[in-house]
Amino acid sequence: MQKFCDLYWKLDGTTKTLEKVDALEAYFSAADPEDAIWAIYFLVGQRIKRLVSTKLLRKWAVESAGIADWLFAECYDRVGDLAETISLIVPPADNPVDVTLKELIERMLIPIADLDEDRQRQRVIELWDRFDAKSIFVLGKLMTGGFRVGVSKKLVIRALAKYSHVDAATIAHRLMGDWAPEASFYAKLVDPNEDETAISRPYPFFLANPIKDQAPGLLLGQPDQWIAEWKWDGIRSQVIRRSGETFIWSRGEDLITHQFPEIASTAGHLPDGTVLDGEIVGWDYGRNRPLEFNQLQRRLGRKKVGKKLLTEVPVVMLAFDLIEHQSADIRSTPLIERREILGRVLEDLDPLGKMKSEQGETKLFGDTDRQPVTAIFRPPEVPSPHSKSGSEMTWDFLQLQRQDAKAWRSEGLMLKKKDSAYQVGRPVGDWWKWKVDPFTIDAVLIYAQRGHGRRASLYSDYTFAIWKDDQLVPIAKAYTGLTDAEIRKIDAFVRKHTKEKFGPVRSVSPELVFELAFENIRRSGRHKSGVAVRFPRISRWRHDKSAAQADRLSTILDLLDDE
Repeated sequence: MQKFCDLYWKLDGTTKTLEKVDALEAYFSAADPEDAIWAIYFLVGQRIKRLVSTKLLRKWAVESAGIADWLFAECYDRVGDLAETISLIVPPADNPVDVTLKELIERMLIPIADLDEDRQRQRVIELWDRFDAKSIFVLGKLMTGGFRVGVSKKLVIRALAKYSHVDAATIAHRLMGDWAPEASFYAKLVDPNEDETAISRPYPFFLANPIKDQAPGLLLGQPDQWIAEWKWDGIRSQVIRRSGETFIWSRGEDLITHQFPEIASTAGHLPDGTVLDGEIVGWDYGRNRPLEFNQLQRRLGRKKVGKKLLTEVPVVMLAFDLIEHQSADIRSTPLIERREILGRVLEDLDPLGKMKSEQGETKLFGDTDRQPVTAIFRPPEVPSPHSKSGSEMTWDFLQLQRQDAKAWRSEGLMLKKKDSAYQVGRPVGDWWKWKVDPFTIDAVLIYAQRGHGRRASLYSDYTFAIWKDDQLVPIAKAYTGLTDAEIRKIDAFVRKHTKEKFGPVRSVSPELVFELAFENIRRSGRHKSGVAVRFPRISRWRHDKSAAQADRLSTILDLLDDE
């Protein structure tokens, strides 16, 4: 436990990437395998379930510290983080003792969930009595499921690769999917000679970088070296067919096979040793385009999807890449060749969403009342100038297609180099996303609450509102897009202009106006405004506008796509 706590504070105490990697490598070099794998488990974002309610932890901390409830509340209000507050007020051990991380998690923490309240209290106080203040802080993060420290999964992989001399791409692949924090798995993870692959294991996803202000021609050169695809708004996923079994993984490494039985059924007809990369979307067969994302959300998180929902929200996988073929990893094969193989693989699954009518003619989805039997097909292609005028592809032509993306319920274009390999993570150069310009509105700050991590003591999470008649109604929550200096100014405003307190949330005088950017908008019966926006973020602080000049709901409704 002490080695893990020391690692936490080393990682928390620096912003330098090399220092973080060195600290991780040193830890892996010294830690026992059964401890190292639990450390990896937490560092890459996995969690054990919350063991004790925060209400009880606060109560027991007050008792242990011998202070009044109001004093704890004031301390918590100032610090902004429960684990840190507890570590500051609970008396640390005079003679701290050490235990292994494995023993702490498996024998001391996880069993707490099954105890009654009195025994939970006894166990937690016993733990506090064993450790120093810094260890109590880390312990609090583990108990509440709020463990976060300033490292990405990519940095952990980089450090493991440096320690084990196994290349980072292989480490990343071995960490994909379901795995247990056991010493046996750790041994395989860092073994240069290990070649066993679990049949369900997905590959690390290849992600694109955004094209922002720069013109594509200046950034990418000649367009004939690139493939343009629509960028879909769905669930990025991999469909795996191995050893007669089917697995569907989301990019978030959730196994979602049971949520999409129609895709799993179609995948059962794929040849063994096939892994597809694509996007799961709800599909409007009448218009031959995706449904709104909120329709797809109705299918998410369900243990069982009923017949009614299967009918109302049919889903498909738009397969745009092939990364395993005939049980061979073909990620290093150029994209243009992978696409050709993909076309052949999907031939028996009704490729391109086409089907034969009774007269033998090939028809698209929109030309038939019947739904095709396949739920996996190649996505609709971006139009090519060759088919219309015989002219060559130009960036101006692609810009016009990008502007038409919303007609396809697409977020814009993906630009992929024809000879690109399928890489790991988000390397710069070969895959780009050229999204349509976001919607923007001007909204008023009405609520604020503290952030997390280094912003735990600052009011940095905000709720914004627009005008509905003469009333401000909430439209979105956002916490990204501002500089640290701007957040500190808003924090000072919130403290000075608080109207009411609702637990951690403060309502403030409606004075500050901000421009919000978002990707899409839809009607919603769950929101007071009647609409919900997708991926809201703060694009700028409108110092030039008063609250009365913020946007009205009627303006927002004009942006809706109700077709």
